[in-house]
Amino acid sequence: MKNKKDIQSLTDERNVLIDKVGVKGVRYPITVQDKEFGTQPTIADLDIYVQLPHDHRGTHMSRFLEVLNEYHKDSIVENLENFLKEVKSRLHAEASFVNVRFPYFLKKKAPVSGIESLLDYNCFFEASFAESYDLVIGVVVPVTSLCPCSKEISEHGAHNQRSHITIRARFNEFVWLEDLIAMAEETASCEIYPLLKRVDEKFVTEKAYSRPRFVEDIVREMAVRLRADDRITGFRVESENYESIHNHSAYAFVEENF
Repeated sequence: MKNKKDIQSLTDERNVLIDKVGVKGVRYPITVQDKEFGTQPTIADLDIYVQLPHDHRGTHMSRFLEVLNEYHKDSIVENLENFLKEVKSRLHAEASFVNVRFPYFLKKKAPVSGIESLLDYNCFFEASFAESYDLVIGVVVPVTSLCPCSKEISEHGAHNQRSHITIRARFNEFVWLEDLIAMAEETASCEIYPLLKRVDEKFVTEKAYSRPRFVEDIVREMAVRLRADDRITGFRVESENYESIHNHSAYAFVEENF
């Protein structure tokens, strides 16, 4: 092959720093820590970026995958800091970033029949390395919420909806994904189960009715619980209730020390 100019390495004179440039939606097998079984294999979608200086024409996209493949033999989740340092060094960048999104499965037992089945939760890690390493862990937890106002004004029943509680947390001591999931489920009107028999359906319906929650109640209760956990140094919590009687969602958000 003839010697050609490395176009990415050319100088750019437009004086625009690019905050993030890289590859997005890379599907990759990973292993995450499982509180009950030790580890759990899963498939992640990764976004990997660097900050591009104002005078660099482009970045070298292939190098992101080269570094990722070098870490395949290790647990990349356990080595995110070293992975980001290597990306930053290999691409001669001031900062590097990675988002890791993956399904995480927990075995759930139906509340009355006791039938076991698996429920998936969308979880993620958001990490960066500039002068120092920063890691945020997160979960999206599906729950049931029942409207307190509807219960108060109705003679029969009350409207409920499926809700998603999203937690992002920084920490100074290891936090299990299961711990964040449990916190979210405890704040809702009722948790969700993948498999229910008739006796279970009766139970969850009546439990939700006995525990009405506004979207505001959910994020406030989550904030109280996260504040009380000495491992958590900062958090963002949001709840989106997919309304059953409206064509829009109800939404609330709380952030502290994030």
